[in-house]
Amino acid sequence: MNTVTIYVSLPREAVPVLAPVDAEHLRGDLYRITNCRGEDEEVEFGEGTTVRCEMRHIEYGEGDFLVAVEAIDSN
Repeated sequence: MNTVTIYVSLPREAVPVLAPVDAEHLRGDLYRITNCRGEDEEVEFGEGTTVRCEMRHIEYGEGDFLVAVEAIDSN
């Protein structure tokens, strides 16, 4: 399995915050989250969720990163 880092929103925070999680690249812009690094209760998309990601510029991260933008129904 090829594990990559993607970023997911922490919706309970007062300001927009992204957290790094581990994910498996499936194809194209689709990834399956494999490990939330202890943030399971806080992240918008949890472990096992397939998500569509986009490259986004993150000011505090000083660069472009893969950010989960929506959950994909795997049925």
